[in-house]
Amino acid sequence: MSVEVSVLDPHTDADEWNRYVERSDGSNPFFRAEAIRLQATDTETKPYLLAGFKGQEPVGVFPVFEYTKGPITGVFSPAPKSWSCYLGPALLNVDKLKQRKADRRIKAFLENCLEWIEAEISPLYSRIIAAEFDDVRPFVWNEYTVEPEYTYVVDLDCSESELLDRFSSDARSNVRNADADAYVIEEGDIDDVERIVDQVAQRYENQGRSFQLSPSFARGVYEELPDGSIRPYVCRVDGAFAGGILVVESETTRYRWQGGVKPDTDIDLAVNDLLDWHVMRDGLRSGLDRYDLVGAGVPSINRYKAKFNPRLETNYVITSGAFGLEMAIDRYRKLR
Repeated sequence: MSVEVSVLDPHTDADEWNRYVERSDGSNPFFRAEAIRLQATDTETKPYLLAGFKGQEPVGVFPVFEYTKGPITGVFSPAPKSWSCYLGPALLNVDKLKQRKADRRIKAFLENCLEWIEAEISPLYSRIIAAEFDDVRPFVWNEYTVEPEYTYVVDLDCSESELLDRFSSDARSNVRNADADAYVIEEGDIDDVERIVDQVAQRYENQGRSFQLSPSFARGVYEELPDGSIRPYVCRVDGAFAGGILVVESETTRYRWQGGVKPDTDIDLAVNDLLDWHVMRDGLRSGLDRYDLVGAGVPSINRYKAKFNPRLETNYVITSGAFGLEMAIDRYRKLR
C-alpha cells in the first residue's frame, strides 16, 4: 500500500492536524495550525498542510506556504522571512520500523509531497529549513540542493549541579556569584513578549541589520498556542526590564527563539548567562531532554553559546529553483 498525501485546511481541519503534530517527535509548536495561520497572515502567504497516510495510519506532516508576488511563485517552510522556528517535514509511526521499510515509507511520503507541490503550485523557487529530520536523501534524489546548517544543543540529562559544572569557568562564576538580591528572573507575560522583541529589533537596528519579526506575530503565538508553548523569560533589575529570552517549548525541547541580546544599559550583572541558566534549569526540572540554542553559524555568537558546553547538531536548508528570488522577497518584506 502506497503513501497517500492529503491537504488539510488550517481552519476546518485544525484539530486533526494538531493531533498528528502532537504525535510527531520532530515537531515543535510552530507546526500547530494556530501558528501556521499566524505565519500565513503575517507573511501574506497561503498555507497548505500536507499529511501523509498509509491506509488510515498517519506517517508524516509537512506544512508549506505559497508566496506569490506578480510573476514570482515560491514555496517555503517556514514562511518567508517569518522568523519562526524550524518547520519542514516531520514523521510519525516510523521509529519501530526496520530500516528498509522506514526508507520506503519516508521516500514515498516526501516524493508524493514534492509531486503535489510541483503539480499544484509549480514554484519557481523552494526553500525548506528542516530540523530533527535526518533523512534528507529523497530531496537530493529529486534534485534539490541540500546544505547543512548547525545549532548548539545542551542535553538536560543530569542533575542541576552537574549541568552547571559543565559550563565554562566564567559562566559558572557569573551564575554562582550573582547577587540574588540584585535581580529577579521570572517567566513574564504578554507585555514582556513585546519588550523582548522590541529589544532585539533595537539591537539589530543599532548594527544596521534587518529584523522583520513583528511584535504582533510574537504576541499572537503567545496568545493562541497552548499554555507553555511560548515562555518569555525576563530579568528585572530594581523592577525594570533588563533583558529576556523568548523560549519555544515542545514535548522534549526548549528552543532559544528570540532575545538574549546585550542589555541596553550598563549593568554589573551577566544578564544573559543568568537567563540561559534559568531556562535550562527549569527545563531540567520539568523533565525536558534538550535546550536548543538555535544556531551555531555566527562565530561571534558561537563564542557565547559554546560556554554552556553544548554539542553541535546539524539541520538542513533545502532549496530548488531560481537564484535571486529570495532577494526579491526580502526587498518586498522590507517595503511592507
